[in-house]
Amino acid sequence: MYPIIEESEKSDLRAAVEMSEHLRQNLFPEYRIGLLHGRMTSAEKEETMLAFSSGALQILVSTTVIEVGVDVANATLMVIEHSERFGLAQLHQLRGRVGRGPVQSTCMLIGNVGNNPEVKRRMEIMCETNDGFRIAEADLELRGPGEMIGTRQSGIPAFKYANLIRDRRALEIAREEAVRFLNILRSHPDEECRRAAFVIRDRWKDHLGPAMQG
Repeated sequence: MYPIIEESEKSDLRAAVEMSEHLRQNLFPEYRIGLLHGRMTSAEKEETMLAFSSGALQILVSTTVIEVGVDVANATLMVIEHSERFGLAQLHQLRGRVGRGPVQSTCMLIGNVGNNPEVKRRMEIMCETNDGFRIAEADLELRGPGEMIGTRQSGIPAFKYANLIRDRRALEIAREEAVRFLNILRSHPDEECRRAAFVIRDRWKDHLGPAMQG
């Protein structure tokens, strides 16, 4: 598994195309090796996966195009190069491509942790657990959820006081209360509830925009 298709002068990452040739010619000449990446046509991808699934290919070199939707029971070993380049959720998805049959399977992570504590923690979590819920929680703690309404896909939302990780239980209670308030508003739309709804809508309309419509 490689993070890029072809090598570039701007990157020192190993690439799927070059490494598939290296493996074929220098390391495993006795095995049939396939290549799978996003620039291939749908027909080419399907042909390659059928060959791998049937055993006509013994080794498959791929980019993250293999991340989901691949179910090959006899795939028992995955090696992910430059694993420090992948997030926890993606690593978990990739690892799930092996171990889908009755045979013991292994996923090897090869990467450069360096002095980056977040990368080191990601690798430790992957070694500690296969639990998708635990990995999702750790991913949320490390990366943050990004903006619920906005463009950022990671980082902690800019709440004025609350911290989404630290105050998770308090935010869950706040959500429950908000749902309860909305239910009351729908079933008993008295004047006090209407005023509260108008205040909320007026105060947050610039920040939330279309989400406050209706």
